[in-house]
Amino acid sequence: MNNFFFGIFPYIAISVMVFGSIARYERDPFTWKSSSSQLLRRKQLIMGSILFHVGVLIIFFGHLGGLLTPIWIFDALGISHGAKQLLAVVAGGIAGVMMLVGGLMLLHRRLFDARVRATSTFADTGILVLLMAQLILGLSTIIVSLQHLDGHEMTKFMSWAQGILTFQAGAADHIADVALVFKLHLVLGLTIFLVFPFTRLVHMLSVPLRYLTRPGYQVVRSRRKNTPAE
Repeated sequence: MNNFFFGIFPYIAISVMVFGSIARYERDPFTWKSSSSQLLRRKQLIMGSILFHVGVLIIFFGHLGGLLTPIWIFDALGISHGAKQLLAVVAGGIAGVMMLVGGLMLLHRRLFDARVRATSTFADTGILVLLMAQLILGLSTIIVSLQHLDGHEMTKFMSWAQGILTFQAGAADHIADVALVFKLHLVLGLTIFLVFPFTRLVHMLSVPLRYLTRPGYQVVRSRRKNTPAE
């Protein structure tokens, strides 16, 4: 089971995410959107969305850089494994709390506002619940990480992630003996990759970079009411 969940399942999840996203964009481009509900209820959305998305960005790029940066680069820079793990715990903890607060605000809004709930699909609510569960598991790993501040546990996950990325046989063996909470965190994270193409998360791939260089502002005018003279 360890080999399946951490040696085979990652390739299944990533393949479905990549090819499923391409298929959705090609077959149903009009469903490729975030489906904002701001017009229905602005309250809670702005603050919750800011906290949630800032937390997501910090956690995402922190995981990406922390797991996929070769260990020898940290060694060459003189960054010890213990220092790296402490940074991950502190930065990840702060970002995780931000994301948790923002996510709970968004989830409360989606579940208890009648208009927002009426326009929400099962996937809309389900993916938010999955993200909150994943976040709680991630924050729970901090408790275990504080017991291994030498950074040795962190190198296991780095070796595993880089082994998966480079198609190394036996990559799952690197994390065979880690704590259960880490394994649950990884499996749920891969499951989110698996369902990614079937949810609103696809809008993450549509970064509007062109807005940074567009020549001017969009002008929006209110509609004029007809008068008797007209």
